[in-house]
Amino acid sequence: MLAAANPTPLPGPKSRISELFEFRRRPLARLTELHRAYGDTVGFKLGQKQVVLLAGPEGVARVLVENHRNYEKQSLGYQKLRLALGEGLLTSDGDFWRRQRRIAQPAFHRDRLMNLGSHMTESTVKMLNEWDSAPSHVDVAKQMMTLTLDIIGRTMFSRPMSEFATDVGQVMDVALHYLDERMNSLTAPLSFVERLPLPSNRRFRAAMRDADQMMVNLIAERRGSAKDPGDLLSMLLDMKDEETGETMTDRQLRDEMMTMIAAGHETTANALTWTFYLLSQHPDAGERLRRELETQLAGRVPSVSDLPKLTFLTSVIKESMRLYPPAWIISRNAVEADPVVQIPKGAIVIVSPYVTHRSARHWMAPERFDPDRFSAERASSIPKHAYFPFGGGPRQCIGVGFAMMEAQLLLATIAQRYAFELEPGHKIELDPSITLRPKGGMPMKRIRLPSRELRSVG
Repeated sequence: MLAAANPTPLPGPKSRISELFEFRRRPLARLTELHRAYGDTVGFKLGQKQVVLLAGPEGVARVLVENHRNYEKQSLGYQKLRLALGEGLLTSDGDFWRRQRRIAQPAFHRDRLMNLGSHMTESTVKMLNEWDSAPSHVDVAKQMMTLTLDIIGRTMFSRPMSEFATDVGQVMDVALHYLDERMNSLTAPLSFVERLPLPSNRRFRAAMRDADQMMVNLIAERRGSAKDPGDLLSMLLDMKDEETGETMTDRQLRDEMMTMIAAGHETTANALTWTFYLLSQHPDAGERLRRELETQLAGRVPSVSDLPKLTFLTSVIKESMRLYPPAWIISRNAVEADPVVQIPKGAIVIVSPYVTHRSARHWMAPERFDPDRFSAERASSIPKHAYFPFGGGPRQCIGVGFAMMEAQLLLATIAQRYAFELEPGHKIELDPSITLRPKGGMPMKRIRLPSRELRSVG
């Protein structure tokens, strides 16, 4: 009882006004510094808010798995994301989230996703054919964003995004840039600012009107059609809550589609961008990857059935997401105090894949690119919950199977035809916004490999 009444203060820095500014200016570096200085549990203040960083696997497990109901998505970041994504699976909470998850989960079963693999490779081969006659210097980050957005169009709506009257890529750029600015603004807690007639607010609202109209048209068109193309939209329309028999309303469908467009292309594009960067810096790994692809595919466009055989390729992707996790931070609000991990009621709780993945407390040589960490022989030695690029527990990203399949197929297709070199003099800097992007893009030179033309199965 004495411990409960007079809890031991958490280790951490002394409260100072500049902490908030420091955190907003360089959040990744600051979280890393705090972990190295104070350990796996760090308490600090951001303005008037008590914040706790949990960097150890036990803390991650407590928040995401063991006591997940105590940690809600009511932090400022999620409030801002709702401005664009509504109450989709990424941002919703409580009973509403559980209902939505029950309805949507069957659409992401591996057997259903396997039918979408050919859309992913078709988009990629189309891009590669265009590359063959294009200048060799390219921003890989931008190219991957364009590619994965096209794939979202094909897999969700059965048509490339380029066919839509609305420039979906531009709409999402406007929305994500606006949300990132609002999250990091000193006026972020003041929601009335978003209602002011500011140019940024007007641009954002116009982008949302375009997005909403596109979603309304797509849903109405599909509901009125007798055809079932087997894409994600059709799957979501067909799904019913197994407990109530209810389907999603048009508004719920809109929110889930916006969430999938935003999260579904941004995260995979960033993961692949960082993967190509790491391979460019480690030519031995690149050569080993190409040998595996030659052995297993021999110039053939990969299919989903090939993926279990591409073990080194899968390890490369996992190691890339260890070093550069697209979702670099996960925040929650503590509903009640949690004495197991010393969390006070109402605190903002942070678990950061970036910090934990690079922690010398939990990984050997954590800064080194070593895909063999994830080999069959060594993967079992990774501490449970020390690796969580897709989150964990009941709220683990519902699209993890889709994202991994996409990353594997795209890397296997691209790496058979091209290697990459970083542009000389380009300094790699991290841009920890909503996702972990490379600041200034990833300017690289494409190198055409002396390999046969990719051929499709059959």
